[in-house]
Amino acid sequence: MHQNDTTVQTQAGTVGNTNEVLQKTVYSILFSISFAHLLNDLIQAIIPSIYPILKESYNLTFTQIGLITFAFQLSASVLQPFVGYYTDKHPRPFSQLYGMVFSLAGIISISFANTFMWIIGSVILIGIGSSIFHPESARISNLASGGKRGLAQSIFQVGGNFGTALGPLLVAFIVVPYSQKYILWFVIVAVIGLLILNKIAFWYRDHLIVRKNKSTLFFDLHSLPKRKVQISIAILLVVIFSKFFYTASLSSYYQFYIIDKFNLSIKQAQFHMFIYLIAYAVGTILGGPLGDKIGRKYVIWLSVFGAFPFALALPYVNLFWTDVLMVIIGIIISSAFPAILVYAQELLPKKLGMVSGLFYGFAFGMGALGSALLGKLADATSIQYVYHVCSYLPLIGIICYFLPNLKKKV
Repeated sequence: MHQNDTTVQTQAGTVGNTNEVLQKTVYSILFSISFAHLLNDLIQAIIPSIYPILKESYNLTFTQIGLITFAFQLSASVLQPFVGYYTDKHPRPFSQLYGMVFSLAGIISISFANTFMWIIGSVILIGIGSSIFHPESARISNLASGGKRGLAQSIFQVGGNFGTALGPLLVAFIVVPYSQKYILWFVIVAVIGLLILNKIAFWYRDHLIVRKNKSTLFFDLHSLPKRKVQISIAILLVVIFSKFFYTASLSSYYQFYIIDKFNLSIKQAQFHMFIYLIAYAVGTILGGPLGDKIGRKYVIWLSVFGAFPFALALPYVNLFWTDVLMVIIGIIISSAFPAILVYAQELLPKKLGMVSGLFYGFAFGMGALGSALLGKLADATSIQYVYHVCSYLPLIGIICYFLPNLKKKV
């Protein structure tokens, strides 16, 4: 009898310890996956950062610049929902390493690319690497969140945003003064990424073993009818369209815009781009935790629709106020994506990988479509006219009014 009691106590203790492990916020993993996201997106950021160099070296049109972005974003978007769907059923802890290998190959290739089609092939490799990286990374940050979903998503996202911000700055110092072949220095970034992702993969593998047959998602199941969920997902995708079509005008063409309007050099334009991207990163830090506190619906609504008056004013101001407005726009509009992603995960809590892949993929896809169409528009009119047209896009964010409020106490 005593032995049975001891056995029961031991089993209870084991279950208690297992539950404690599963419910704990693992900050070391959250910051590691955030740093890996920084490295992944820094590699991605090389592509738009070298556009002025490529345009000048190979006589490219804005339409061709748009097509380069389209090829990159499309390759980064199409695979993501499928990667997420597959890993929902068959988790692959080491899959992110394969993604980084694709990105590494893309860096090496673009360093030597001297034709338009070679450039296209190079950016597709980097895009494939990104499409493999994001769905599993979103799952890892959820598993390490301990229930602090918005905070975890913000920590993850801000790494990517800082990587995107560092890209043009490093290109300005390493590549612009010398030549395209100096992009090879970014191989170091990919190698560091492989080392970090290797450590994360072992944690992920062990965590999958620990939580086997246990609930893995830190979401409360909602009682919304299926039709309401479908409408809400559709609204979020419209918001993604508005946000990423607008940000495509900033990420792909902002340097050309300020070079054209204010007669800046390529290097000066890179620094002004850096100011916007840092602001974008700061907004990402705020968006997730704020959604945990006040409800994600309100963060999404205010962050997209709230950027409208500032976007509207942007084409009419001088360089100083352009920087000021870009900081405000960056902070406001970037706070939306962590909230959008967690909100979508809460709508479909049993399909975490698929919904993460869908929204990352759709975001990249809208960026691709936006870049291609806006490049065509810039060639047909002017780069400044593009910014007049795009200034109305955040107005679409008013549709968020129709989202149900899923706010839960964490």
